[in-house]
Amino acid sequence: MYIHLGNDIVISTRRVIAIVNIEEPISPDLKEIIEIAEIEKKLVAVSYQDKKKSMIITDDQIYLSPISSNTLYKRANNEYKEG
Repeated sequence: MYIHLGNDIVISTRRVIAIVNIEEPISPDLKEIIEIAEIEKKLVAVSYQDKKKSMIITDDQIYLSPISSNTLYKRANNEYKEG
């Protein structure tokens, strides 16, 4: 299965480790994860505006998406079946 993260970015659900809500207030631990991913060049901002609602942690990157974690979870379980 695949999941659409927004702005034409689609990833395989096999790569997803976690989908985390990052709407304000963001915990210090999540801020640190984002900062480390940015330093290591593993951070992908799906939306370049300040509309970040969820963080998708995969086996090799971290994505910041403008789509809510609930919606992404539903998409991961319903859409884009691999064939």
